[in-house]
Amino acid sequence: MNQKDPYNSPWRAAALVSALGIDIVVCTTIGYFVGGLAGKQFGNGEKAWVIWGVLIGFAIGIFTVVLVLKKFLEDKRE
Repeated sequence: MNQKDPYNSPWRAAALVSALGIDIVVCTTIGYFVGGLAGKQFGNGEKAWVIWGVLIGFAIGIFTVVLVLKKFLEDKRE
């Protein structure tokens, strides 16, 4: 019989790409809001806080994407 590999599905790949995009957007957005709150709390240069919040949020998003990809690419057929 010709069995399909459940790990080689285009729907699974589409879900992964969507999840990775959403992950980066959510982390970056959270960084934006945290930076804005920190700028209001600590004063001086609110825009600088927002920029740093976005950059740190984006870096965290990339880090979590790497973790998700490592988990996704593990060989599950052992």
